[in-house]
Formats: sequence, C-alpha cells, structure tokens
Amino acid sequence: MDRETSLFTTVHRWLRGRVGALWALLTARPLSLYAASVLRIGYGLLYLIFLLREFPHRAEIWGPDSPWTPALAAQLFDQTGWNSILMLSDSRAYFELCYVLAVVTSALFTLGWRTRVMSVLFAVVVISFHARAIFMTDGGDNLVLLMALYLVLTACGRRWSLDARRDRLRTARAAHAPQPVTSLYAQQLKEARITLTTVVHNCGIFVIAAQVCFLYGSAGLYKVQGSTWGGGTALHYALNLDLFQPWPGLSHLVDEFPMVIAIVGYVTVLVQVAFPFVLFGRLKYPVLTVLLGMHIGIAVLMGLPLFSGAMIIADAVFLPDRFYTFLPLLWRRAAQHIGRRPRTRQAAGSGSVPAQGRPEVPASEPRGVRGG
Repeated sequence: MDRETSLFTTVHRWLRGRVGALWALLTARPLSLYAASVLRIGYGLLYLIFLLREFPHRAEIWGPDSPWTPALAAQLFDQTGWNSILMLSDSRAYFELCYVLAVVTSALFTLGWRTRVMSVLFAVVVISFHARAIFMTDGGDNLVLLMALYLVLTACGRRWSLDARRDRLRTARAAHAPQPVTSLYAQQLKEARITLTTVVHNCGIFVIAAQVCFLYGSAGLYKVQGSTWGGGTALHYALNLDLFQPWPGLSHLVDEFPMVIAIVGYVTVLVQVAFPFVLFGRLKYPVLTVLLGMHIGIAVLMGLPLFSGAMIIADAVFLPDRFYTFLPLLWRRAAQHIGRRPRTRQAAGSGSVPAQGRPEVPASEPRGVRGG
C-alpha cells in the first residue's frame, strides 16, 4: 500500500512539474519574436511582389474582365462560405481602389507600421484575393493564406518594425520623465493584458510550427505511398512536364543524371518524413539546409517561386532568436572587415628618407670650401 502511495505521489509531482513548466513556457514571455517578425516581413514582401508582378493582369485575374465572373464566384461562395471585399461592387474604379489599398496594406504590414491593425487588414486582403479567383491558386497561395491568418494572433511587430522603433524612442523619453502613479486595479489590468497577449502569441507560434510539421510530414508520407518515388523516377516525370518547364533546356540537362535525380528524390522523402522528429535537436539545421536547397530547386526548375518562397519563409519559424540576434552582429563584423584598410608604415622622421637629387649648397658656405 505504501509503495502504491509513493508511486502515486511521484507521478503526481512529476505531472505537476510538467504542467507548471508548460504553463510557465506559455505565459512567462513571448517566444520566437524575431521569427514572427521574419514571417511578417517575408509574407508581406512576398505578397507585395506578387501583387506588383500581376499588376498588368489584375483585371483578368481578379477584376471585371476575369473569366471567373462575379456571378460564378457568388455561386461558389454560397457553397463554400468564402467571401471577398472585391465582390461588394462591380465597378472598375472600386476594384482599382481595392488593388491600390491591397498594395499599400502589404507594404505597411511588411514595414511593421501599426502591426496589430495591419495584420488584420493583410489577412482580409489575402482572403479576398484568394477567394475571388480560387481556381487560379496553388500551394503557395494556400500557405500564404494560412500564415496570414495565424500571424494575426502573434506579436509580429515587436522586432524589426516601425512599431519597435517607436517603442524604443518612447521608452527612451519616458526614462527621463517622472513615472505616473497608477492604481492597483490599473496595474493588475495591465499585467492581465500582457499575459493574455503572451499566451495568444505563443499559441499562434505553436500553430504555425504545427502547420509546417503537418505539411512536411503528410507530404513525405504521401510520397512514400507512390511507386514513382519508391522507384526514384518521380523527379524525372516532374522535369518532363511541359506545364512546369520555365527553362526546358535546364530541365533536360538535369534529367540527364538519373542517379542524381533518384538520390535527390530519396533524400527529399526522408527529410520530409523525419522533419517533425528532428526539431528539438541540432539535426534540424542540416535538415533545414536541405529543405532550403530543395525549395530553391523547385523555384528554378519548376517555375514555382511563390510556393518555394512561402515554404522557405515558413521554415524560419524553427530558427531560435539567438540566430537572428547574431545576424546583425555578423553583418557589422563583415562591414568592419571590409571597411578596414591596411595601415602603411609611418615615416620615423623627415630625415629618415634621403632627399633625391643633387643637394643644394647652403647660401652661407663659400664655393671654394665645398669644392676642396
């Protein structure tokens, strides 16, 4: 009986310790603030480039000239529950205004100006444009849509943003000003707000990480079931699809190395399946490097830069804050090294280097004396 009681007490203490540690991790401080800022900058800039690139074709994709007419879109919305601010009016002027506002919103979200508000507006923009032409999207658009929704939950403007710069200036000014006296109720309300914001942010980061893990894991398990991936020929067929050949000559050149293609296919499947299990050790760094190379290859060989860019940015959530804080230090050291000039030896004195040419005769010295 005593043994069972002791075992129960040990398990109970262990569970309390684990729950307490998890609660402290969730509420003590916001995690991965730099990673959240990288996601904000990456996805905001990616969608801004996407909107600017499609600017000449905007009317055919989302506007009044689209073959997917507003009537067809409305019928689809009735079935799927989607909606779009582009559907509020059929006017071309209204569409142009929405497009300009979408570009401005993406730019301000990237810069981190009033990030709380801009994150919501950016999510509305992505949802609206995605829903308006839902059959013209790919995996990259879907991932950007999910990340735009998740970033609303995070404090993605705490680092590398205009908001962070404004907060630093405000803190510097407040350091020299007398501190106002606040009531106990106001102090408790402020602490509750900070705790709630921290919890929501950490949950958002966890959801983003879980989404990426699920994406890689499911993609790897799906590939394992296919005979072409098991046979090492999947990439051969992908390189010979006319729809995914931006540079046919380059695709055919790569296709001339079947052994390399088979090895790359096996490594891809292995890395994707193992990805969720290597995140808590140093093995994640070479895995992330392999994934970076894989996505760059997809962007170049298959012409899917939006998808590859979205995946590369999503992988940044798994890098710790110390990695991002080290980058500016590394940049400053590189700049100092490049700007450093080799020092030349200073002359010891004016007489250390002999005068070149014939020395002149002093005016007070007679010529005869010098000649003798």
